[in-house]
Amino acid sequence: MAENTVNVSIPRRWIVGMHAAGALLGFGAAFVIGPLVTWLLGLAGDAPGPLRLAAGLPLVWAIPVLTLAGLGVGFWFAKEWQKENGTITVTPEGVTVHRAGSNRYVARERIGGVFTDGRDLVVTDSATNELLRVNTDKVLVDRLRDAFERFDYPWQGTRDPHDHAFATWVDGSGLLDARTHDLLRARQRALADKRPGAAEDARDELRNLGIAVRDRHGAQQYRVIGRGE
Repeated sequence: MAENTVNVSIPRRWIVGMHAAGALLGFGAAFVIGPLVTWLLGLAGDAPGPLRLAAGLPLVWAIPVLTLAGLGVGFWFAKEWQKENGTITVTPEGVTVHRAGSNRYVARERIGGVFTDGRDLVVTDSATNELLRVNTDKVLVDRLRDAFERFDYPWQGTRDPHDHAFATWVDGSGLLDARTHDLLRARQRALADKRPGAAEDARDELRNLGIAVRDRHGAQQYRVIGRGE
């Protein structure tokens, strides 16, 4: 039933606002593009071709053309924003993440904790194993908290309660076995090559070994479940 389902996604008003912001930027650009190109020509003796082309339009044409171009850019950014965050469905029975054409479900009886960690939504079991860690925009945090608390999930706040147990991965260190190093290495390569599916596969394998992993400041951090907690 609808009253037992909460879908959390980027609010429509934010999407409309991004569309409007793009159009307004395009509208404003119509008035400054000419002086900008003149300044660039005086400074560097040249300007990018698209800017020169836009500056050559009469104002009566520049206004609608650049406004529509800005609107198009706003639509593109909004679509990417929606795609990146997808939809998180919370019900009394469990949590489902719909994103990038895939769906991932975690049953309520498996869940021992829910919290956000930076830009991640994290779901753990009673032994603190991570069942789910997905990137989530901070504008959704309040709605996520309300959804989980509505159905009496164990909401644990906006900081990882096991933050102190994470360590930055150092390739080849003696703190981890060879298999774990191999998986972290494979995940690092997948992230560098922009292969999110492969990176998530490596994370799933690490999860099966009792290793939680997150990304911080361009490096991977790991936590061995049950160690240092």
